[in-house]
Amino acid sequence: MLFYALLFFLVAVVAGVLGFGGVAGASAGIAQILFFLFLVLFVVSLLARLFRRV
Repeated sequence: MLFYALLFFLVAVVAGVLGFGGVAGASAGIAQILFFLFLVLFVVSLLARLFRRV
């Protein structure tokens, strides 16, 4: 999932450089959502692993 967040970020950067503002904005938004979803799932998995050991 982090791979897809980075991929959409790169698409946003390339689209922004080429002048495609709408595509860049949409790709940046998708990358941001995927990144935060990855962070939430990472924290949940860390907590689950911590509570499973106790």
